[in-house]
Amino acid sequence: MIFKKPISSILLAFAISVCILVGIGQNPILAATLIETRPIFQEEMETMSKKPVNLELGIDRFLASIPPGYYTISSIEGLKSQLVNSQTLLVDVRELSEYQLGHIPNAINIPLQTLARNLDQIPQDRPVVLYCSSGYRSGMGVASLHLLGYENVRGFPLSFTGWKTAGEAIASN
Repeated sequence: MIFKKPISSILLAFAISVCILVGIGQNPILAATLIETRPIFQEEMETMSKKPVNLELGIDRFLASIPPGYYTISSIEGLKSQLVNSQTLLVDVRELSEYQLGHIPNAINIPLQTLARNLDQIPQDRPVVLYCSSGYRSGMGVASLHLLGYENVRGFPLSFTGWKTAGEAIASN
């Protein structure tokens, strides 16, 4: 009986150490349970959340670290040479009605608002190029797919308007 309290404290400390070592942060239910049962962890979490976060600085560093041309194909010739690779998937993220009026040949249509619901059509192991009519929607699509873990996606900011203005072939449905 005299050792019951110290032994239970040692076992609790051991259990907490094991949880931390195996990655308790990977299991939110286990982490929440531990935080609820251990006021000291609650205090630490509150202290951490009060530290100021400079979001602008973080975004600035991230954007500055992007190599030029990493997310884009900036010329008609650049897109044509990318499309020589038959593995490249060209995705028109405009609305279906826009796509039906004319699109770059061999492009499939996945409207931007439905991109996340159509990930099964977007491979992660082949080059993917997104375009729209002005570059805005394709930029949002590229950023969204990168956030979802796609590292093979680039945008074509000249988009359909640039392609059409250059006198390139247009397909229609």
